[in-house]
Amino acid sequence: MPNFAGTWKMKSSENFEDLLKTLGVNAMLRKVAVAAASKPHVEIRQNGEHFYIKTSTTVRTTEINFVIGEEFNEETVDGRKCKSLATWETENKIYCKQTLLSGNGPKTFWTRELNGDELVLTFGADDVVCTRIYVRA
Repeated sequence: MPNFAGTWKMKSSENFEDLLKTLGVNAMLRKVAVAAASKPHVEIRQNGEHFYIKTSTTVRTTEINFVIGEEFNEETVDGRKCKSLATWETENKIYCKQTLLSGNGPKTFWTRELNGDELVLTFGADDVVCTRIYVRA
């Protein structure tokens, strides 16, 4: 089983602002979000298929706690409440489908994949995908 546990710092990010635009975040909030999210600090704890992920930026800290294959409550990147279900897509990759609890909007998901010494995080909203690459801190 892959070991996602550790503290991670972001090395690169692509398409984050485009993702926020697709989610309907206004221009001023996008600028603040992009600046704040430029240096996120990610802590992952893992016990088998049980995960705790804490992402901290200067503006917001999010925490999720889940077990692979069990639905859990989460918020989308833009803060809307959803039900999420994380499953193994491959041996080293978790795929999480998000379903909004109310309202409608783009179909959203995230993946986390261990690729050598890197953690590759993707966020998707319809056809727009943001890719962030992290290295162990």
